[in-house]
Amino acid sequence: MVEAAETARAPDDAELLQAVARGSADALATLYDRHAGWLHIRLSRRCADPETVREVLQDTFVTVWRSAGSHRGGAAGGWLWVIAARRLVDAGRARAKECPAVPTPVDTETSYAGEPAPSAEDRVLAGLEYGDVGAALDRISPELRDVLRATVIDGLTTRETARLLGIPEGTVKTRALRARRELRAALAQLAPDTNPLGGIA
Repeated sequence: MVEAAETARAPDDAELLQAVARGSADALATLYDRHAGWLHIRLSRRCADPETVREVLQDTFVTVWRSAGSHRGGAAGGWLWVIAARRLVDAGRARAKECPAVPTPVDTETSYAGEPAPSAEDRVLAGLEYGDVGAALDRISPELRDVLRATVIDGLTTRETARLLGIPEGTVKTRALRARRELRAALAQLAPDTNPLGGIA
């Protein structure tokens, strides 16, 4: 019975990504079924255009197919969200070039004129992807970046971040403090007058 239970155990994210890296479309489909739902919800909170959300979600899993081998193991939630958030920023930049008057990406809130308005989080996300802040962010380790994105950009609680990244809550707190210190230090070298995290300690 124990052997049968072990045989029937569902593969974890790391195992699925290893299989995707070897070219398994079935593993990619399983990852999609496991993660597409929450990714769609979170993307929809940032973008009011359902078509853009669908395209970004599709692009996210195309990226997973191409770069699964770069995943470092463990739960894939944080890694997937980083990919999806970057794809959303890219989509927003592309749409802005086509139609500069349309603010993108957008939150579900709307402006007084009834048009979707970009949220503060979207502006922070764009800042973290490009320019001096993006360069500074690239200088800190991936595990610290993931925590910073989840807690600062996504506004997740410590518990939510722990679930998303598959790490203990205490680790989230420790990494968040380290991430802020390291980001400030890196940014101070690049742009001494810029403070990406405002008054957050």
